[in-house]
Amino acid sequence: MISLLEGVGYMSRAAVIMDRLMARFGLEGRAFVSLLSSVACAIPGIMATRTLPSARDRLATMMAAPLMTCSARLPVFVLLISMLVSPDARIGPVGAQGMALFGLYLLGGLSSLLAAAVFKKVTRGHGKPLPFYMEMPPYRVPSLRGVLFAVWDACRSFLRKVTHIILTTTVLLFLLLNLPTRDTGQMQAAGVDVADPAAVSAYVLDNSYAADIGRAVSPVFAPLGFDWRVNVGVLSSLAAREVFVATMGQVAAAEDPENPRAALAAMTYTEGPNEGEKLFTPPTLAALLVFFVYALQCMSTIGVLRRETGGWTWPAIGFGYLFVLAWGMALLTHTIVGALT
Repeated sequence: MISLLEGVGYMSRAAVIMDRLMARFGLEGRAFVSLLSSVACAIPGIMATRTLPSARDRLATMMAAPLMTCSARLPVFVLLISMLVSPDARIGPVGAQGMALFGLYLLGGLSSLLAAAVFKKVTRGHGKPLPFYMEMPPYRVPSLRGVLFAVWDACRSFLRKVTHIILTTTVLLFLLLNLPTRDTGQMQAAGVDVADPAAVSAYVLDNSYAADIGRAVSPVFAPLGFDWRVNVGVLSSLAAREVFVATMGQVAAAEDPENPRAALAAMTYTEGPNEGEKLFTPPTLAALLVFFVYALQCMSTIGVLRRETGGWTWPAIGFGYLFVLAWGMALLTHTIVGALT
């Protein structure tokens, strides 16, 4: 759709239309195009800031772009919302799950604009503000070849990420969740029923390298209600946010190799006995959703920030402030939801 709008010549007009609204946050209309592109992926959104003549606008927009809800967050949101909100729940005529997803998109967009306004003020030494001007192209029939090339370029980038970053990370996680190996004698000495596949899987999972890593970072994430298994998912999502879903799938498969879906459902909060032992309680799920709204969980985005800014200073600032913001907002959400439930 973005490629079609660009081909028609509407994106320039959208920039002009949005200029007055963007000016309230210290940006110009062209920044809207960059932020809109970031809804698909922050990488092209950051690269689109090259059209901004002001260095201050470029930095502010680049620091704000990762807050836009990109497509990589969507599978994480879908998974967590499906466990938090009942599919039968409704808000008037609209489904509650859909409203929750819309709310997360809205939260990301508003936070992006507020972050841009803050960075516009703190980067006063990076160039003078420039007046907004733009040449209006005529409306035209979009080139089919140009649209297909733009779509293929985006799909190729995603496929490259899937086959390199996500696949590599998933294989590494599989090894971490299943190593070191334990022989039958060791498990029997630990009191494990080796004839029970579920008991064997649970023992291997609890004594894996991944468990050691998850428990090592527990002091950081414990106030948010995250278990070591969730910690592993959060750490793995540093490579790409989608890996969180794959990690939870592998954790569920390790819990119950015969029926991972039932294992994941068993980890989810339901009213009744042992409800306090559940991995995914409402406060934890809500905190996870908010954490993924803010956290910069994408090494590819960090790499593009380094290339576009010419160093590691601004990528480090971006990752640092977004992690602190994600942690603080997740803690606030966990506290509020915990008090209400």
